[in-house]
Amino acid sequence: MKMNRLTTWIGIAMVLGVAVGYACNTLAPSPAAAKEIAGYFGILTDIFLRMIKMIIAPLVFATLVAGLANMGDSKTVGRIGAKALGWFIVASFCSLFIGLLFANLLQPGAALAVPLPESAAGLNLKTSALNLKDFITHVFPKSIMEAMSGNEILQILVFAVFFGLALGHLHNQTARSLVNTMDEVVHVMLKVTDYVMRFAPFGVFGAVAGAITTQGLGMLAVFGKFMLSFYIALAVLWAVLITAGYIVLGKDIFRLLNLVRGPMLVGFSTASSESVYPKLMEQLEKFGIKNRVTGFVLPLGYSFNLDGSMMYTTFLALFIAQAYDIPMSLTAQITMLLVLMVSSKGIAGVPRSSLVVVAAVLPMFGLPEAGLLLILGIDHFLDMGRTVTNVLGNAIATAAVAKWEGAIDPVPAELADADEALPVPEDAVTQGA
Repeated sequence: MKMNRLTTWIGIAMVLGVAVGYACNTLAPSPAAAKEIAGYFGILTDIFLRMIKMIIAPLVFATLVAGLANMGDSKTVGRIGAKALGWFIVASFCSLFIGLLFANLLQPGAALAVPLPESAAGLNLKTSALNLKDFITHVFPKSIMEAMSGNEILQILVFAVFFGLALGHLHNQTARSLVNTMDEVVHVMLKVTDYVMRFAPFGVFGAVAGAITTQGLGMLAVFGKFMLSFYIALAVLWAVLITAGYIVLGKDIFRLLNLVRGPMLVGFSTASSESVYPKLMEQLEKFGIKNRVTGFVLPLGYSFNLDGSMMYTTFLALFIAQAYDIPMSLTAQITMLLVLMVSSKGIAGVPRSSLVVVAAVLPMFGLPEAGLLLILGIDHFLDMGRTVTNVLGNAIATAAVAKWEGAIDPVPAELADADEALPVPEDAVTQGA
């Protein structure tokens, strides 16, 4: 099968990024000079991520409102939401358990010959964001404009649910016109996404080249065992997710994996789930999933179904315990797993979200937050694995819920394999998504 052109260019950009980054790291006269050079590469990545962020809020709002309005009743919303949350909870538990299991089996932090810092000063991690009271109140927006300007996905989700349900209960001509307008906005935003994604290879090149320029290839060997152990655990998690997908979707799971390989590669390269959201939505449409399901389940998954990040929290916490030679009983580990399962929900919008979750939970179990400094140098490369797993998990979760809802339509092969977005049907304004 012919490889997607965007995927090919992204692969080329990754290889060039490694080569150019290594050359710059080698030729730079000092670490300060290397950091300055990396800053210039960062311009490309920043531009790409800024363009992606500018379309996140309108795309999430339009897809969710259109999907809810076309459902027509709150019972359908509740049914789909219950199925999605059920999948998310089971997937989250499996992810956390796999992280805990492999951290114990592979012992990545045992006999770590690295001097441990005395404090976590300078981490700048906003652990206060995990305060339960603040988190619950923060979910509800005081201004939808403020929520959109800050790309607060959960707040946009809450407003869109109210707006979409209200719109679905109105049956006059004006309301239907507004629903049709929202449907068209979705298609317009997907076309904008197609334009933005053409800049993806440049963003990928900048991200990879900047990281290698600053850290060099040698830094990978320092924590090689930790990275290898983590990626082994990720591979097992992938196997579990794909097996679960196969149970629900059958052989169609392989067609889904083929369709989402491009978004997964972008996520791996940029270590940003946001950079993948629009293209992932487009590929799920090519898979045949109706917009009413994708527009509801996918945004929800971006806040509650980050499988790779979840697994990383238990893996990292036990790594720090091993590095400090602090024994943790099985009871303490299981308790930590349950605490992480609750505390990690809805924190996707916080910078360095996985590190924030771990930093907030460590003191509860007598583990020093300073241990996070041990892996900050390679966290970008670990984040790449976390992100691509998050993308895979959300793609399978959305497809599974759609299968249970009977909301997957067959898509002609010539359209499903196309590089461009699916054409808008002429009768789209009259269809119920």
